Amino acid sequence: MPYKLNIFSKILILLVLLLIPIVLLYSYTNRITNNVVQDQIQSSNLNQLSFFMHQLDADVERLAMSPVILGSDPYVREYIDKNDSPDYDMLKEQSRIIQKLSLQSVSSGWVNELTIAIPKGKQVLSSSIFVNGTDAWPWHRPIQRTWTYEIREGDKGVGSFIREVSEPIRAQIVDQTNVLYQVRFSVQNMVQLLDVYKKDKRSDPFLVDDAQSLILNSSSNSSITTSIREQLTGSTLPLSGQMQIKIDKQQYLVSYVKSTQLNWYLVDYVPVQKILSPITMTRKLFYISIGLLLMLSVLASFILYRNVQIPIGKMIQSVQKVKRGDLSARIDYKAKNEFDFLIQRFNEMATQIQVLVEDVYAEKIRSREATLKQLQSQIHPHFLYNSLFFIINSAEMDDKESVVAMSQNLAEFYRYTTRVEKQVVRLQEEVNFVIHYLNIQQLRIHRLVYDICMPDDMLNESVPRLILQPLVENAIIHGIERSMESDRITIKGEQDGDWNRVIVEDNGPGLNQEQFTQLSKQLEQPMSDDIGCGTWNIHHRLFYQFGEGSGLTFQLGEDGGMKAVLTWKREKQQEALPAAQERRP
Repeated sequence: MPYKLNIFSKILILLVLLLIPIVLLYSYTNRITNNVVQDQIQSSNLNQLSFFMHQLDADVERLAMSPVILGSDPYVREYIDKNDSPDYDMLKEQSRIIQKLSLQSVSSGWVNELTIAIPKGKQVLSSSIFVNGTDAWPWHRPIQRTWTYEIREGDKGVGSFIREVSEPIRAQIVDQTNVLYQVRFSVQNMVQLLDVYKKDKRSDPFLVDDAQSLILNSSSNSSITTSIREQLTGSTLPLSGQMQIKIDKQQYLVSYVKSTQLNWYLVDYVPVQKILSPITMTRKLFYISIGLLLMLSVLASFILYRNVQIPIGKMIQSVQKVKRGDLSARIDYKAKNEFDFLIQRFNEMATQIQVLVEDVYAEKIRSREATLKQLQSQIHPHFLYNSLFFIINSAEMDDKESVVAMSQNLAEFYRYTTRVEKQVVRLQEEVNFVIHYLNIQQLRIHRLVYDICMPDDMLNESVPRLILQPLVENAIIHGIERSMESDRITIKGEQDGDWNRVIVEDNGPGLNQEQFTQLSKQLEQPMSDDIGCGTWNIHHRLFYQFGEGSGLTFQLGEDGGMKAVLTWKREKQQEALPAAQERRP
C-alpha cells in the first residue's frame, strides 16, 4: 500500500518548497550582485588611485618647469652673462636672484628647493639657506636630467627627488656646464598627500620603485607593505592594474598606477573582506531574516501539529482499534478547539456501536448454538437407525462380539452428544468421542483403518464441542465410502508458539482444483445447502470464539485425498485478547 502524506507533512513540504526558491534566488542574485559590486568597487578604487596619481604628477610636472623658468629669467641671464665683469655689482645681483628663487619656491604648493650652480666660479645660489653659497657641491657627478631619488647628507635620512637642467644641454657632468638649474623636493610632500588620501579613502597607499625603495604614509603597516613590495617587484607590471594577494591567510586587493614623472608605482591595498562588507552585512541580514522566517514556520508547524495533527492522529488510532474489533477504544484527549466536538461525538458513537455489536454478537452466538443443537438432533436419528440395523443383523448372525462392541461405542457416542448444556470441552474429550465414532464405522466398514497422534499438552486445550466428529464423518462419506481403494483416516495434532492445529486427512479420491476452490470460498459465505451445515458451523464457531486467524481450511492431501485443518489460538494467546473479546459470551 503506497504511503500517503498527512496534512502536517504536506504543509511542512509546502513551507520548504516556498523557502527553497527564495534562498536559491537570493543566492543567485547575491552572487551576481557581489561580482558586479566587487568589480565596480575595484574599478572605483583604481580610478581614484589613478586620479590621485594624476594630481601628483601634475604637481611634480609644475616643479619640473621651474628650472626652465629660471633659465629664461632676464635677471638670471644677466647675472650669468656678466658674472666676470669687473664693474658688475655681484653681491647685489646675487641677493636679487636668491630672492627670486625664494619667491618662486614658496609659490608652489610643495616645499622645494631651487638652486643655480655655476661651475666656472664655483658659485651656488639657492632658495635654501643651508645650500646657498656652499662649496660642497658635487661638481663631478653626472647631471640628473630625470627625477632621481636620493638621500642627502644632513637630511636625517629623509629622501628627496631632484631634477636638473644644464647649459649647454649636451653636457654630461656638472663641470662641463656653464650653468646648472636644479629643483629638489622632499618626500615629506608625498607623505602628506598619502596621509590625506588614506584619511579620505581609509586605505594604506605607498610608493615603490624598481629598486624596491619605499615611501610610506605616516601610519603605514610596514609588514604588509613589505610583503606587497616583494611580490610586485618580482614581476613586470603594466602602467596600472589590480591583483589579489594573500598575506597571513587574508586576501587583499592591491591596486597600482605608475607615475609618468617619477617612474615610481603608487600602490594601494585594502582587504577584500572590507570591500565586500556591505554585501556581507546584507547577506547576514537576509540569512537572519530567513532564520526568523524558518523559526516562525517551525512554530506554526508545531501549533498546527499540536492543534490538528495530534487530534487527527488520536482519532485515526481509535478508528483503527474499532476496525480491529476493540470496541472499547475511546479518545482521551482535550484538543481545546473544534476537535473537542468531533472527539466527543466519536466517543458517543463508539459507545453506541459497542452496545449494538455486543447485542448482535450475543444474538449471533445464541443462533449458532441453536443451529448446533438442531444439527445434533438431525444427525442422531439417521446415525442411530444405521447402528441399530447393524446390531439387528449381527444378532441374527449370532455375532455377539460385534453386538457388544457396537452397543458400547454407540452408548458412549450418544452420552457425549446428548450433553448439550456444555459447549466448551477439552480436546481429549473430542478425541475420545471421535474414537468411539470411528470404532462404530470400523464395525460397518471393515477396511477402514485410522491413526490418531496428538501431543499431550495439546489434549488439555479448550475447544467448542463437536468440531472434530463432523470432519471425520465427511472423510468417511466423501472419501472412504466413494472408493473401494480408500481405507485410511489420519488425525494429527500440531502446536507452535501461538497456534493449535488438528489435521484430518483421508486417502479418498478428493476434489479437482475447481471444486476445491469453490469449497474454500463457501466457508466465508452465508450457510447454504451447497456446503454442509456442520462444516460451515465449525469454521464460524472457531472464528467467533478465538478471533482472527482461527477457523477451518481445506487442503489437497498428499495421497490424493483431502485435508481438513482446524486452527485456533493457544490458551496463553487467548489471555492476551482485547478486553472486548474477553467479554463476549
